[in-house]
Parts: sequence; C-alpha cells; structure tokens
Amino acid sequence: MVAGTPCLARIARIVTPDLKTLPKVLLHDHLDGGVRPSTVAELAAGIGYDGLGTVDPEVVAVRLHQGESGSLETYLEAFDHTLAVMQTPEAITRVATEAVEDLAADGVVYAEIRFAPTLHTVGGLNRREVVRAVLDGLHAGSAATGVPAFAILDAMRQDTDSEEIAQLAHTFRGDGVVAFDLAGPERGFPASGHSPACEFVTDRKLHMTLHAGEGDGPASIEDALNCGAERIGHGVRVIEDCTVLDGRITAMGPIASRVHAGQVALEVCPWSNVHTLGIAPGDHPVGLLRDAGFAVTLNTDNRLMSGTSMTAEFTFAVEHHGFTSADFERVTMTAIGAAFCSDGLKDSVRAWIEKGYSAS
Repeated sequence: MVAGTPCLARIARIVTPDLKTLPKVLLHDHLDGGVRPSTVAELAAGIGYDGLGTVDPEVVAVRLHQGESGSLETYLEAFDHTLAVMQTPEAITRVATEAVEDLAADGVVYAEIRFAPTLHTVGGLNRREVVRAVLDGLHAGSAATGVPAFAILDAMRQDTDSEEIAQLAHTFRGDGVVAFDLAGPERGFPASGHSPACEFVTDRKLHMTLHAGEGDGPASIEDALNCGAERIGHGVRVIEDCTVLDGRITAMGPIASRVHAGQVALEVCPWSNVHTLGIAPGDHPVGLLRDAGFAVTLNTDNRLMSGTSMTAEFTFAVEHHGFTSADFERVTMTAIGAAFCSDGLKDSVRAWIEKGYSAS
C-alpha cells in the first residue's frame, strides 16, 4: 500500500457487511468521477497518457483523491485525467459497464448515472457517438447484474451547447436516457442562462435535475426551480435559508420553504460536500435536513475523487448523524419515488427495497 492513501484506507476501514447489503437507490453519480483506478491506469498506459506520471493503480487513486480540495473548482481539476482516457467508444463503454458492476456489488438496486457528452469529444467522437457508447455500457452492466441503470445527460454551465444536449436527451429518451442536467461551476453561470434548453426539456416532458446549492447558495436553488428542475443536485446549501437553534431547524426562509413544501428531492452527496465545501463531517446539514422533513436522498457524486461508495455514504450518515435503518429505508424510498423511470419499474424496485429492509 502506498503511504497516504486516504480513499482506499478509509473505505476498507468503514465498510460493514450490514450496511453494504442494504438496498440502495443512487440518483447522483458522475461517470467520469467513478472510474476504477485500475481502469484509469490501464487506459492511460494503452494510449500513452502520462498526465498522472504513473500507471500504478494505487498511486492513481491517491493522486485523484480530492479529500483536501476545499473547493468545487479545485475538486473538478481531477476530472481532466479521467476524461483524457475516456475518448474512445471502447473506453467509454468499459467504464460505464464497470460502473454498474461496481454499484451492484455495493448493494445498489437502481442507478441513474450522469455524464457530459461534450467532454468526451476532444478525441474526435461526436456527442451522439458518446451517448451511444455510454448506453451500450449501461445496458451491458444491467444485463450482467440485473440492476436497472439509466443515463442523465449533463450540459456544462460554462459552455454554450446546452440546447444541443437537451435535444440529444430527447433523441435518446427511449433508449436509456431519462433526464437533462446542468453541471459545472454555479457562480457566474446561473441555470437561467440556459433557459432555452430548459424550456425545450419542459415542453417535451423530459425530466430535469439541476446541480444547485453546492457551489453557490440558496438563490441558485431558486433559479434551478424556476427553470423547471424536478430534483436538485446536492442542494445542501438550502440550510443557509434556514434558522438553526439547539441542533434543529426552527424556521425556513422562502426558498427552503418552497423546497420543503414541494418535497423536492435533494440529491445529497455527503463526502463530496465535505471535500468541496471544506466542512467537517459533523457539520454537514444532512441530519438537520432529515429531521426537518426535507426529501433527502443519499448519493456518491464521484466515487473515485471522493474515495467513496454508497456504503461509505451510509456509514457517514450513521457515524456523524445517527442515521438508523428506518432512516435509510426512508431515504431509499424517497429516492425511488423521485427516480426518472416508469411507475412499473418503481413498483418493482420498491418491492426489492421492502424485502431487503425487512430482512435487515
């Protein structure tokens, strides 16, 4: 083991059999943020990419871990390396297949995995070819594991191709793409700057979840809701529109009240938030939001960069916020209720969840 491997060492220490076997529903996981270190190393060696200065998987894991990043902007720099090795159909399909396999091994029974097609076009692929490669991988992973896995297409807030991405989501909506998203830096790039894309999605009754309330405050969440977001990616800074006294939320401002009253699902990613916001695990608002009755779901965001898994996120919630089995069942049911799949599939997944928790 290489000295100073926080991600691998921490996961090995905190994973427990009971939490690992609980059924989990994952709504927020980035494809390029969840690549296996060994796959990064192999793909890098195959194309002669030396940006990491190593093809040792353990060293790759250490260098891509962003536990000390302290900001979203710094955290995102690590993606340059995973994206560099995901520029061919074969590589993209492999990563997508392995993602479903890894999630299934972690107790995930339903997954929505997101990616930005444009970020995979620097090697000559067009966006349609990228989406096809991802869907081929998700379909293969689902066939091998039995876990339903779907895609969410991301447009980057700082770019100008959101309408093209929205159109692409519409094109592939019957083949595994279930929603449109805006990702990337929030500050200076409001969701409302992409109103034509959001209107296109809404008019065609596509689903939409938008990153908000991570890199910027409650106003970003309000902006996303005004653009038609059905779920909020992260959303944890909604706590800034709340009054907290004696360890509980005692009052809510207009934005928090809107999220709460509408039971807008928050795609909370605790370890990622700790890394990007520079907060202590015990200061994360997930426990406060749970206790106040917000529609909290638990997610991984970027399994590689945050050295995490769904089991690690569950463990975080237990160790730092006292989550119980009943809490996990509730957030998991909340997640499948907010999922962008058919009602029939939701019913099937609910049955799996009920069976899994009744046996726990």
